[in-house]
Amino acid sequence: MKTNLKIEEFHCNSCKMLVEDVCSDFPEIKSCKINAKTGEVTLEHGDSFNLAKFKKEIESLGAYKVKKV
Repeated sequence: MKTNLKIEEFHCNSCKMLVEDVCSDFPEIKSCKINAKTGEVTLEHGDSFNLAKFKKEIESLGAYKVKKV
């Protein structure tokens, strides 16, 4: 499965590294493609992926807001 997200307040490679770190905490995420300039994220994941938990972890890192596209 694929999920496309937009992360608001995402603006640099440090932001990208934070999201990649969170992705590594979710074994059901098979790949994570991130555009550091736009904040667009494409996740390829298994059926057991918990989007709500992922969103909560990202938003706990700062002013980020995660929206499904």
